[in-house]
Amino acid sequence: MTLETTRAFLGWCTLINYGVLVVWFLVFLFARDWVHKLHTRWFRLPAAHFDAIHYAGMGLYKLGIFLFNLAPYIALRIVG
Repeated sequence: MTLETTRAFLGWCTLINYGVLVVWFLVFLFARDWVHKLHTRWFRLPAAHFDAIHYAGMGLYKLGIFLFNLAPYIALRIVG
């Protein structure tokens, strides 16, 4: 795999993962009650815990994008 191919791969991975994050945020923003109702069918989950879990999940997902996609992409852009 060439350097340019790796850069392109990491760039597309970053864009796709940010797209997933934006969709997750929009669903949580506009359909929060529906998603909470769906999850409370399986788990007894208060609304405050539900919000905290999703907020923490989005933060961890964003951190993963930074560490595994964006930082290597930027490093490869600087190197070559």
